[in-house]
Amino acid sequence: MKALVLLSGGVDSATCLALAVEKYGAAEVLALSVFYGQTHNKELEAAQKIADHYKVTLKKLDLSIVFEGSDCSLLQGSQKDIPAQSYAEQIANTGGKPVSTYVPFRNGLFVSAAASVALSHGCEVIYYGAHSDDAAGNAYPDCSEAFNNAMNEAVRLGSGGQLEIQAPFVKLNKAQIVKKGLESGVPYKFTWSCYAGGEKPCGICGTCRDRAAAFAANGIADPAINEE
Repeated sequence: MKALVLLSGGVDSATCLALAVEKYGAAEVLALSVFYGQTHNKELEAAQKIADHYKVTLKKLDLSIVFEGSDCSLLQGSQKDIPAQSYAEQIANTGGKPVSTYVPFRNGLFVSAAASVALSHGCEVIYYGAHSDDAAGNAYPDCSEAFNNAMNEAVRLGSGGQLEIQAPFVKLNKAQIVKKGLESGVPYKFTWSCYAGGEKPCGICGTCRDRAAAFAANGIADPAINEE
């Protein structure tokens, strides 16, 4: 295979998968989803629907043990509530630290694990969906361009030059990602972003607000909510 795509089941990773399939063809793309101890399986179920749509193989990896000591509000066992605020509102109260839904060094771990999987399957590139909205204000520092560049260099060196990372949206905001995805026909009705994991997206968590604004900026309602 040529490319491995980290597929969370959300908007950004689904759009990454579409780009990879357009470039390499479905037979040359491997998708990887990770269970990290999140409180629900909605995003993993979404990842399977998206992989099935694009007819790519989906591998699943359990890394939950790594985060057992974390009190991140997204994880099982956390005593924290998921904030019902925008990221900007949350950042205003963090003193420059990441928001409470930041899973400790998640992208660093995911990319490192993905590198091993990718090399084992002969892949040349890893795609993941980091973007500028998530990196803004240090909300998710492992989504920044500086982080991506450092990880790319580490993976390139550690693989003997066999593998690289591509974060095609690292300089884009979510509205721009959605625009690209709509042009490519990404089946956003299958995606899931909400942190809550109910029957329907909650509409008030940071990622629901971010997602709604991105679709609104493109003049449409969220297809996943309409589908519900």
